[in-house]
Amino acid sequence: MENKTVLVTGGGRGIGKAIALAFAKEGYQVAINYNGSEAAAKETAALCEQEGVSAKIYRCNVADYAAVEAMMKEVADDFGSIDVLVNNSGITRDGLLLRMKEEDFDQVIDINLKGTFNCIRHVARIMMKQRHGSIVNMSSIVGIAGNIGQMNYSASKAGIIGLTKSAAKELASRNIRVNAIAPGFVETEMTKVLSEEAREAAMKVIALKRFASVEDIANLAVFLGSDKSSYITGQIIQVDGGMAM
Repeated sequence: MENKTVLVTGGGRGIGKAIALAFAKEGYQVAINYNGSEAAAKETAALCEQEGVSAKIYRCNVADYAAVEAMMKEVADDFGSIDVLVNNSGITRDGLLLRMKEEDFDQVIDINLKGTFNCIRHVARIMMKQRHGSIVNMSSIVGIAGNIGQMNYSASKAGIIGLTKSAAKELASRNIRVNAIAPGFVETEMTKVLSEEAREAAMKVIALKRFASVEDIANLAVFLGSDKSSYITGQIIQVDGGMAM
């Protein structure tokens, strides 16, 4: 993997942190995007460097079109290439339809959906010049099945499925693959706040009777980024323990 570089958006915490570390363990140089906690991003970078690779952090709001363009250029200049992009940045602003504020809908769409588009849009030019690349987008099982109280989040993740399939068709001729991961329930800070009743209800519909670990998601991201998946593109792969079969 000498000189190969991965850029992970939202790479400071949770699933993004696990993905960054998993790529580092495979020998990738790691670019970590963040927009919140610089301390968390630095910690992730330090852990990546312990694996013997170069790592650097980049602050950028992925919803900002021009800022993303500048970030992509900076990463490519710093590392020489962007071989894999993992679009992991995302937020939730949950609420029932009749209680959802306009700004809660707009923020989720801006970061989750537009942010993914912005990153694909600007990394594509770099990858086209390289004539290779792999883009891994983070969708969700709720983008496939929907969920009460998550109309904004579900819409953003369903939109990512459309982006993935369309980009895969447009970029295939340049040897650029585009796939998406659709996780179910994952053990993160977000799910730790669920009540015991909510966890029990979730377990009833999960065939494997457990939540995913962040490593379950990260391992698939590494596979999709690598040459081991060289004949896979335009796919939405569910990692949900059999929740939606």
